[in-house]
Order: sequence, then C-alpha cells, then structure tokens
Amino acid sequence: MTHEFLDLPQLISAAGTVRLPGSKSISNRVLLLAALADGETEVRDLLASDDTERMLEALKALGVGVKHLGGENWLIKGCGGYFPVKQAELFLGNAGTAFRPLTAALALAGGDYVLKGVARMHERPIGDLVDGLRQLGADVTYLGNEGYPPLHLKPANIVPGGSVKVRGDVSSQFLTGLLMALPLTGETVAVDVVGELISKPYIEITLATMARFGVMVEREGWQRFTVKAGSRYVSPGAIYVEGDASSASYFLALGAIGGGPVRVEGVGRDSIQGDVKFAEALAQMGARIEMGPNWMESRAPESGLVAVDLDCNHIPDAAMTLATAALFAQGTTTLRNIASWRVKETDRIAAMATELRKLGALVEEGEDFIRVTPAALKPAAIDTYDDHRMAMCFSLAAFGTPLRINDPKCVAKTFPDYFERFAAVTRAAPVIAIDGPSASGKGTVAARVAAVLGYAYLDSGALYRLTALAAQRAGVAWNDEAGVAAIAAGLDVSFSESDIRLAGQSVGEAIRSEEISSGASQVAALPAVREALLFRQRAFNTAPGLVGDGRDMGSVVFPKATLKVFLAASAEVRAKRRYKQLIEKGFSANLPDLLLDLQQRDARDSQRNVAPLRQEADARLLDTTALTIEEAVNQVLAWSREASQ
Repeated sequence: MTHEFLDLPQLISAAGTVRLPGSKSISNRVLLLAALADGETEVRDLLASDDTERMLEALKALGVGVKHLGGENWLIKGCGGYFPVKQAELFLGNAGTAFRPLTAALALAGGDYVLKGVARMHERPIGDLVDGLRQLGADVTYLGNEGYPPLHLKPANIVPGGSVKVRGDVSSQFLTGLLMALPLTGETVAVDVVGELISKPYIEITLATMARFGVMVEREGWQRFTVKAGSRYVSPGAIYVEGDASSASYFLALGAIGGGPVRVEGVGRDSIQGDVKFAEALAQMGARIEMGPNWMESRAPESGLVAVDLDCNHIPDAAMTLATAALFAQGTTTLRNIASWRVKETDRIAAMATELRKLGALVEEGEDFIRVTPAALKPAAIDTYDDHRMAMCFSLAAFGTPLRINDPKCVAKTFPDYFERFAAVTRAAPVIAIDGPSASGKGTVAARVAAVLGYAYLDSGALYRLTALAAQRAGVAWNDEAGVAAIAAGLDVSFSESDIRLAGQSVGEAIRSEEISSGASQVAALPAVREALLFRQRAFNTAPGLVGDGRDMGSVVFPKATLKVFLAASAEVRAKRRYKQLIEKGFSANLPDLLLDLQQRDARDSQRNVAPLRQEADARLLDTTALTIEEAVNQVLAWSREASQ
C-alpha cells in the first residue's frame, strides 16, 4: 500500500471566502429524525461525508426510502417510527454521530439488529447509553468487550412511566441518542443526567432539531429532560442543514494567524451550533472578529495573537483548533475541561501532544487539559490517526514551517475537499524552480537570484552529491537502495551562497569531484532515495521564498512553483564552462572527455524512469549559450517580477 501524504509549504498569508459544508452533527440528526417521522422530508445542504454515507446506508438497509435529488439534497420518506426491515446487520465505520443515535433508536424499534464499526469504533465507550436503554427495558448484548461495540439489539419490553439515569461526563452523544429515541416508547420518560454534562451545545442542537420535527422536550436546567407520551415526529417538509461550525474554526483561525480577512459562509450569529463560540475564543486571543446572521469573518490582530487559559467544555471539537493556533500566540495557552477528547476518533489529547512536540512546541498534557508553549517551529511529518480533525488542525502549523500531513484523505469524514478550499484562501512562500542539464549555469544563476531577492537557496543536485558522499563515508554502496535512502533521510545539511556543510563540516569542494558526480547521478536514479529527499527539499520552502535548482524542481519537487525556468545551453558551451571551472580550481581536466561525459549524463538524465530531465509545459525556456551570467540573472528576475504581479 502506498503511503499517502500531502506536503504543505510555509504559508505567508490567508484571505478569501469559504462556503462551508453542512454540519456533521446536524446532518445525521436530521437524517435519523426524517426517517422516524411521518411524511417526506427534503433535506437540503446535507454534508457529503463518510459519516453521512454510513447513516444513509444504514437507513436504506432498514427499509427507509432514501432518494438523492442531486447535489447536497436528499428526499427521505419517513416510516412513522417503525423501520420496515426488522432484522439487519449494520456497519457504521467510525461514525459516532450515526452509531450512538441508531443504537438508541433501534434498541426501542422492535427488531433484531447487529451494529458494528471499524476497530477504533469498537474502542469507543457506549456502556452509559446501553445502561440507560436497559433501564427502559431494552435488550442489548455486547458482542465483544463489555461496555463497547459491537452490539446485538433485540426487541425491548418497554417499562411504562420510566425514568432513566445517564452519565453526562463521557459523551453528550449518549444523552442525544436517548432523547431522540424516547418518542418511540410511546410513554412519558424523564432522563436524569448524573454528574456534569459535557458538550452542552450538542444537546442544544439535539433539542432544536427535535423541535423542528415537532417534538418538544421539557427540561430542568441541564439535569432533567422529559419527553411526554404521545410525542411523535412529523416532517417539517423541507429542512436546511447549517454549515459546519467546527469546520468554520479552521478558516477563522487561518484569518487570525495569516492576516485575513477570511470569511466563512453558512454559519453565523443565528446558528444553533455551540462551536460558533469558537469565534469568541479567537477574539480572546486578540483576533478581530465580525459576524452576521449566517457568516463570520476573522483578521489577525496588529500586535499578534496572545495566549489564553480557557474552559473548552462548550466547544470540544473546535477547541482542537485552538491547540494549533496556540503555536502562533505569545505565551502559554491552556485548554481545560476537554476529557471528551480522549474518547473521540483517537485519544486526541495524546495525539495532539505528540504531534505538537514534533514541531518543536513545549506541551504538557493532563487527564482533561493540554498546555501549549510555542517555540521556533521545525519541519515535521504529522500523523493523523485516521482522525479528520487532526489533519485539518495541523494544516494551520504551515504558517510556521513547511510540513507533511500523512493520510490527508481522512478529512473525508466531514470535509472531503478541505485541502482544496484551504489552498484557495492561503498563499505560500513563493518558489522559483530552475531546472536544466548539467553545467548549464543554473546553480550560479539560482544562487545569485536568491541573493538579490533575499530568498533561501536550494542546490538539489548538491543534495544528491551530499547523499553520495555521506554514503561513501558510511561505507554504503551507491546501488544499495535501502541503505542510501536511510542516509538521505537523515542528511544533516545546510546551504549558503558560498558554502555547503554536511554535519557541520564544509564539503563544497569534496562533493564536486568527478567520482562523487558519478555517484550522485547513480543514487539520484534510485526511487527510494528520491522519496527520502523529496520532503527534505520541500522543507527548504520557507518565508520569504526559495530559489531551487536541479533537474526536477518544477516537475516533481515544486509542481506549483510561482515561476519555472528551464535553463539550457549547447553541450559544447557547457563543456567549456565546466573545463574553465575545474582548471580555475586547480583540477586537471580534458575538454573532449568532459564533452562526452556531459552528453552521456544528458542522455541518462533525460531517459531515466523516475523524474526524467525535461522542460515542463509551463516553464520559461532560457538559453544561456550566448548570455553572460548577469544577463541570465536579470532575465529570471524580470520573469519573477512578472509572476508575482
């Protein structure tokens, strides 16, 4: 299986507008209530994601009429509280917003059902919900570990006039599931919450959605909720799903870190989702926030973000975004009351701490808190733990350093095109990619262009030479692909215009010998070595910009480079340049041999299977056969000014 990743360059600004996908929490609540209601419901702006797909599949398997109307619109034919299919085995992936409410509804629906998920879902606790359902007379059996899915549900013997106790301190989805299922009992049932109820805003979403379908829940604060006998769901006809407020958090944070303004549409002041309060948390950090009924906008403060100490019980999902925003705040940020992070798609407190430390931050974690002190960020490969929010949160760190996001497609759970939207509102540090055959002058031109612009400089050809030299010094043969790749991955290298250092030692001369030149060409043809050096090269793309030279800068390493230049010159002129260079440095050289060597290298580089040397369709051709270095540099600078306009 190929290892999927997305490399993000260092970002320098963010601005623009994003139309949000529908809320996951609202989408799956609406789908279930539409299925349980009398009448047909047209659900508009439904989130297209893994979680909603699992719910739609389950409803179809249960005999509910589900029709796609095109786009994000669906027609659900309600079944009046009785699922037509009385026996089924349902696979619900890692979708908690489908698993918990369906467990409650099916436990009271009078059928024989098995509910399963992915391995992680079988590690997410469900015992408190099952205990509550059993108090109502439900027949639920654990098929694996006690207190965890998978589950076997059989027809319930409803206890009349019941009251149910449910713990509130593990997941609000237990109370949500119970409340949405209670009309199926036909009885008046009171639910008493034991202990502190976490994630209260999600209960507000549940109550508001139930009300849209005609069921009013009586409540005494956050302690007791009562559903009256005779309550039944009735279709509201058409219902719109709000934009996802948790997803809004990433873009509001982008505006706060990257300048802004960044505006999100689809959620605002009138939202029923608690996560809109994320905007208030950002404002406490200094961000400038504006909002209307269904939009919010953020900008960076003039003096930079400041750290906060915050109780995050009211924004559990969006609070994760604050943990990465903290990397850009002055001081130490403490996020408290986040115990629910530990029972999500992964143990989010542990995962967040591990990945923040990779970037260089100082992190302290506790049972229900995380404390983040920023430091100079360093490039890292971020693991996402099959958790959509980890991938989206850590994208923000790209404002401090280039980074790699492993398994970026996990965002499909709630926001399949997140990274496309992210790219549309962010601007990366610019890259000038200069490619061309050996001795075309690209190194000299690139170094001088970098010096004029104040950009970083990457001599990618030297990276392969450095790898060849490091392998030779370590006694690893140049054709030992795994051995050389391991050396490439751990290469300690730094470039300046006049010097190259390997493990702190100046090696500018050592890597230019003909022997190492030959070794570089050999190791460059090994796919595993190229893979190891790919991220290492991309990590040079830092603010304010980069000039990189090589043979695949524009085609492979920086395919989205601001400017791509292909530097060419006749083989004869290049051989003369190389001859002059070697003689000046005191090496002996033979012009016919150099010409033959260059011609052979050109053939080898242009014909190799991996990243062959070629001019990209979007690259500007610069033939330096008759040009001085100054003329070539000035041409690249002129094109650069053009490209940045």
